[in-house]
Amino acid sequence: MLKNILPFAFLFIGITSSAQEFTRQDTLRGSITPERMWWDLQHYDLDVEVFPSEKNIKGTNTITYTVLENKSVMQIDLQLPMKLDKAVQSRKELKITSDGNAHYIHLQKNQKKGKDYEVTLYFSGKPVEAKNAPWDGGFSWTEDENGNPFIATSNQGIGASIWWPNKDHPYDEPDTGVDLAIIVPSNLVAVGNGRLKKTKENDSTKTWHWKVVNPINNYGVNINIGDYVNFSEEYKGEKGTLDMDYWVLSYNLEKAKEQFKQAPKMMKAFEHWFGPYPFYEDSFKLVETPYLGMEHQSSVTYGNNYENGYLGRDLSGSGWGLKFDFIIIHEAGHEWFANNITNKDVADMWVHEGFTNYSESLYVDYYFGKKAASEYVIGLRKSIKNDRPIIGTYNVQKEGSSDMYNKGGNILHTLRQLIENDERWRTILRGLNKDFYHQTVTSKQVETYISEKTGIDLSEFWEQYLRTTKIPKVEYKINGSELSFRYTNIVNGFDMPVIAIINGKEKWIYPTNRWHKKQFTEPIESAAIKKDFYVESEKMN
Repeated sequence: MLKNILPFAFLFIGITSSAQEFTRQDTLRGSITPERMWWDLQHYDLDVEVFPSEKNIKGTNTITYTVLENKSVMQIDLQLPMKLDKAVQSRKELKITSDGNAHYIHLQKNQKKGKDYEVTLYFSGKPVEAKNAPWDGGFSWTEDENGNPFIATSNQGIGASIWWPNKDHPYDEPDTGVDLAIIVPSNLVAVGNGRLKKTKENDSTKTWHWKVVNPINNYGVNINIGDYVNFSEEYKGEKGTLDMDYWVLSYNLEKAKEQFKQAPKMMKAFEHWFGPYPFYEDSFKLVETPYLGMEHQSSVTYGNNYENGYLGRDLSGSGWGLKFDFIIIHEAGHEWFANNITNKDVADMWVHEGFTNYSESLYVDYYFGKKAASEYVIGLRKSIKNDRPIIGTYNVQKEGSSDMYNKGGNILHTLRQLIENDERWRTILRGLNKDFYHQTVTSKQVETYISEKTGIDLSEFWEQYLRTTKIPKVEYKINGSELSFRYTNIVNGFDMPVIAIINGKEKWIYPTNRWHKKQFTEPIESAAIKKDFYVESEKMN
């Protein structure tokens, strides 16, 4: 899915000096190169055979694309040690030249602007094995308690090209989705994205054909193989009946039936806050995996040991984090922010993680109230490092600080206070998912959208919190019934109002980088800045 790529094209032509620390491979992976720019991805038809005992795979990927400009060299990404064996178009094998993980397909057929074409890629090899999935990425080759193969892919950071050839940049998604055929030994079950269309018995193997009809980000395409059993339910949602399926290891069936009761509760809360689930046509699934979990579109993977919290822990320390299964809530929240709205460059990945971190608080809000939600998100601040900005470096596949999670959530919680109208805030969150439905976006687009919908110029707000590590500090002095206050540690022009709690009562104050005074009707016995604002404060003598 190609949206608004021209600014990124110019950025590729003149990469700034700040990116010089990166390699050519970083640039080839992270930029919209000329060999990517001229074609618009329409569909993947991906067939993969998995050999558990050898830890090998082989397959084909037929790419359907629309020609935007009359070019003849196409960049395809596939990372070593995987091999791109050949490329075929119109029954003719094509020349392939490679530059590291970037492979250039030299097309012979005249590529006519506006026309659709197909090219089939053949690949094979022993893909990188994940050592600490899902953080490092690759294939997880494990066994379940009964000694059966238990296999899964996860590759958000390292990229889908770690195991299959594709256009491995988030700006362009296949407009009409993916057909995914997974061939496995006949005693195993293979689960992919979307809906199961058919199965086919072979001599000693079985093919499981899954189909996604909506646009999907590359890293969301996944394979899960094991001794699975399935149960399902129907959810009556905002767009009608949503099929919700659950694929778990056979001996975990009863535990899953109990723990996964949280899935429709999640759906109810998030449809309230964010609008309709974005992939009714493709259904919703939770799939058990040997790693913690990942937001694979319409195939959310789960490995949280069937317990609440994050592996049984409350990350917020507030107590509220043990009221829900972190992986079900967080990873499913990504269906709206990451899968429906996808960053155009991973430098803007806070759009995925900040909003989804905040979705945890909104889930708590929906079921336990606004005070509980506030305590939860504020409790996450203890993990914020402010080591580097949330927004990373563009065009080189470089995300920002991991603060994009907890700091991102607290930024949005602060913004909610500024709006001072929860129904309006909810309308903005739903509007994001409606107006950017199935699109790839930049942080700037999201920032501008929220500024316009709130009617507040948030330019300095975004600059302060997304592009610096500075946390605004409110310094204040008390002199009888007079309060003096100012901001320090801020970018030029930052003037966010905050609520001061004076003698137990909430009062708005309007700090800038200069001292201001506010007179109250009675002596000030106590003063503090409300904790819902992500600022520091200090009483001065």
